[in-house]
Amino acid sequence: MKNHSQSPFKVNLHELPRRAGEMKNYHLEFVSPEPIGTPMLAIKTGEPLVIDFKAEAVSDGVLISGRIVSLAEGECGRCLEELKEDVDQEFRELFLYESRKSENEEDDDELFAMDGDIADIEVPIRDAVVLAMPLNPLCKPDCLGLCSECGERMEKLGPDHSHEKVDPRWSGLAGWQPK
Repeated sequence: MKNHSQSPFKVNLHELPRRAGEMKNYHLEFVSPEPIGTPMLAIKTGEPLVIDFKAEAVSDGVLISGRIVSLAEGECGRCLEELKEDVDQEFRELFLYESRKSENEEDDDELFAMDGDIADIEVPIRDAVVLAMPLNPLCKPDCLGLCSECGERMEKLGPDHSHEKVDPRWSGLAGWQPK
């Protein structure tokens, strides 16, 4: 079980006055403590993350808006070739002051709350990155994929590439020679 109190995504906003309109810029750089993305394409553990954001005090909390820059690695959904894709994604989330949370926890289910002066920006960043990633990443838009018969990349095979189609019902006679 990982220790969340040491999360590099937790930002101390104690320097930001709690008066509406106050603003402060932040710059974070650290390596990703775990993968961020989808099974086919993700920012890998240990990959550098650069996060620049602006924290703006509003009446009910702090509006955090910024961008995350990193590199995602994965494989093409058609030919399984390794691919790398730059990540440059914006995110924005309102973090409520603890005093502004409602008494009914269900009301706050989809909301983020500050923990004192601490805002944990991991979930908004994770959501922004995952939602921006393609479900079926491709090495290039016109990737031809793999041959369904031999598994070779279609790009490396000639246009005349084909396989002899044998009716499986006759496969038992494949090696038969008349005497």
